[in-house]
Amino acid sequence: MSRPTRGPLLALLVAGLCALGLPAAAAAPAASSDTGLLRMMHLSPDTPSVDAYIDSVSDPDVGVVLPAVSYGDVSPYQAVPAGTYTVSARKAGAAADTPPALATTVTVAAGQAITIAGVGLFADLGFAVLTDDLTLPPSGRSRARVINAAATGSPLELALDGTSTLAQGLEFARNTDYVDVPGGAGTLTVTPSSAAPTDLPVTLDAGSVYTVVVLDRSGGGLTVTAALDAASPGVVPVGGVEAGAGGTATDAGLPAGRLAVAALAVLALLLTSRVRLPRRGRPARHAAS
Repeated sequence: MSRPTRGPLLALLVAGLCALGLPAAAAAPAASSDTGLLRMMHLSPDTPSVDAYIDSVSDPDVGVVLPAVSYGDVSPYQAVPAGTYTVSARKAGAAADTPPALATTVTVAAGQAITIAGVGLFADLGFAVLTDDLTLPPSGRSRARVINAAATGSPLELALDGTSTLAQGLEFARNTDYVDVPGGAGTLTVTPSSAAPTDLPVTLDAGSVYTVVVLDRSGGGLTVTAALDAASPGVVPVGGVEAGAGGTATDAGLPAGRLAVAALAVLALLLTSRVRLPRRGRPARHAAS
């Protein structure tokens, strides 16, 4: 396979820096003419952490390993050559040749961005394959869609600042289409079917595209995560995430283990010019955070 362009490598490097909480001069450019973008979301409330594999069907040396993906996690976009991939999930820490608990096949076209989300409860777990629309909204507006990953209180209604409706009657493990809303900091009101509304702070910057994920919060209640899909001026972000919890929660940052994984991912990018997945039974050559 030919050496990848600098764009995909920069996207992954910036992803590692952002995972470490380090600033980056700019978000990575969109996928080049011969690559696409894939990212993973773990949205099953009662499913343990998994190692996610994105494995090229045509070239067993090409792929990505996403270690220890837990409920609510959104991986950075991974730049991959256009083609067909097997996406699989194994129990975190399991050997690469262990039969996967869940698997699907997805074809990534050049310039396309796809999100693969593990959704539903563990007993009925499945992959949702979502096509991401990275088209930027009109001036002064933000574009957002919603995924309901909260098992309690569904169906849900979501409204931004009491005026812009993001979702109505949204069932668990379902998603909406993208809609345009006013850009900036605001309040997202989430109304469960059998509970009082919850007001959650959220920032949807003007000129940007987001996937808003509603999650069950540990200890009860709901929280939201706004995952950046695309940002002005025409760049693809690297998985930066904002979270709100009724105005009382603070972002504690990544656990030390995640920081270590992110650091290793950055180091790996500095040492190799290809994104590789091991042949079955060999140690991982590249693990992306």
